[in-house]
Amino acid sequence: MKIADADLENTLVIGDGGKYGNSMSKTQRIGAMLAPAAAAIYRLWARTLRYPCENWESVQKAADEGRHIVFVLWHDELFALPGYGLRRGWRCVTIVSQSKDGEVLARVLQNLGLTTARGSSSRGGVRALVSAYREMRDGRRAVITVDGPRGPRHEVKDGPIFLAHKAKARIVPVRVRIHGLRYVFKNAWDRFQIPYPFSTCSILFGKPYDVQAETLDQDALAVERARLQKALDDLGEELGLD
Repeated sequence: MKIADADLENTLVIGDGGKYGNSMSKTQRIGAMLAPAAAAIYRLWARTLRYPCENWESVQKAADEGRHIVFVLWHDELFALPGYGLRRGWRCVTIVSQSKDGEVLARVLQNLGLTTARGSSSRGGVRALVSAYREMRDGRRAVITVDGPRGPRHEVKDGPIFLAHKAKARIVPVRVRIHGLRYVFKNAWDRFQIPYPFSTCSILFGKPYDVQAETLDQDALAVERARLQKALDDLGEELGLD
């Protein structure tokens, strides 16, 4: 059975990338005021971090072949990756929820030069896929936290699988290990991690791969979720993560 639009609505949502019209809410105004300073702080913070990485060559090979890329990682390991991307000059589209916290984060990311796609896991899936594909067709790489925005922690969702299938992109699983001191938000659903300045953040890229199914029915999705889950778990084991 082919996945219906109603099922797509429960996977991923992407908005208009921060175009709010003539009126701004209080949260939007706060985000607009704080974002430049927060982005500047992040840039300085990220410059102090060291980013040893492994297996980047396979990602570069896929890019050299003209393939679209969807980077997939866990929500709690996200902090260091934008900094690494800034050093490499990546052009990326990243997905941010439509919550109030997401509003501020979207503004910060835009000030870092990233394109943001606004949405959650509750509505607008078809429009999300079309919008994401449009950004990727313009040469951007997608970055998706596959268990966001609310979890369950370290459980794969369907969003990046749909996106990779739509864009004929290769999925690249990514794991990040912070060495040394870090702050962990222990009460957060994802136990988000922030490395202290001058820390080392090891980045391990998995082997890029294509979604195998021609049509994404429920059985095919289950197979692809298990495949991505195993890839992320194996990378974590290689890095000594849980």
